[in-house]
Amino acid sequence: MTCKKLLLIGGIGSLLFGCATVDQFSPNSVKHFASAQELIVQKNLNQPSGAAKEYVYYWGPQRKDQPAESMIPRKYMGSYCQSQNGRLTLAYKSSMSLVKNAWSKKLLNTYRDVKQGIGAYRCVGNQGESWIVSIEPVAERQLEQRGEARVVSLVTKIMSEDEARRFYRAVSTPAKAAPKAAPSNPKTTNATKVAEMKEKPEEKKEPVVAPVKTAPPRVVETPQQQQTRLYVAARRDLNSGRNQINACNNAQRAYNYGKLQGAEGTRIYTESGMLVARCLTSVSSYRSRFPNAEVQAKRILQNLAKNYNHAGAKNMLRGMK
Repeated sequence: MTCKKLLLIGGIGSLLFGCATVDQFSPNSVKHFASAQELIVQKNLNQPSGAAKEYVYYWGPQRKDQPAESMIPRKYMGSYCQSQNGRLTLAYKSSMSLVKNAWSKKLLNTYRDVKQGIGAYRCVGNQGESWIVSIEPVAERQLEQRGEARVVSLVTKIMSEDEARRFYRAVSTPAKAAPKAAPSNPKTTNATKVAEMKEKPEEKKEPVVAPVKTAPPRVVETPQQQQTRLYVAARRDLNSGRNQINACNNAQRAYNYGKLQGAEGTRIYTESGMLVARCLTSVSSYRSRFPNAEVQAKRILQNLAKNYNHAGAKNMLRGMK
């Protein structure tokens, strides 16, 4: 009722957004999501295809007090992390490497509401469990229908530790290599050339090609393939009774991807959830890491039973009562 009155007095344009965001980013509003990936999908932080989505980062001089939309993905991720008793911190700073237009990149760098909402963020729970979300700009443009308003296209993606490390360190490599300029002193130059010539035999012995050979397969691996790989490894190790902690960690990582597209994506997601519930109830070395392990297991099983009509989850819940 209060919001309706405000809208009549102040106009729909700016106050509608304000009313919608009172509880929009609170931890309580997102705690029901089973994973960060599910939040990304259900809140439409990307386009339905998974491609980058446009957010207004500058409304123009007439609406300069309007909150920027470009902070929405990071705010949601921060609230979800907080709802899981975790803390979201910046793990890798964005260099905007996906923005190909140099002018656009320079312009985006001047806006605080863009810079503070991008990069790779790590959520670390109070029991040490963690996940990483990457929020990267792809392009920016002016909205024709809104005068001087400008939008930035952001893609929000859950990454593994290894994937985040490779992506952000790879794009920062050129910046590290840039300061190596040729010395102006001729004597120093000659000495450097002699040293390089002496070191050439050793350089040939180094397996320089090895990193190039191993990188492409991992870079092109889709989220579906990553989730399947983690699930298969977790199921194998749990069933064989070996590497229990590692198996449970892999199951949790697979479940954190959420429900991906297709029937197979649903199956991998639900079965990964069953493995996590099994870890939280039956693997003592993993269960001991969580003071409320059984509560977490019930929450996962209730999600699978209610939203996916999973028979195994229903049977397991009956056994826990």
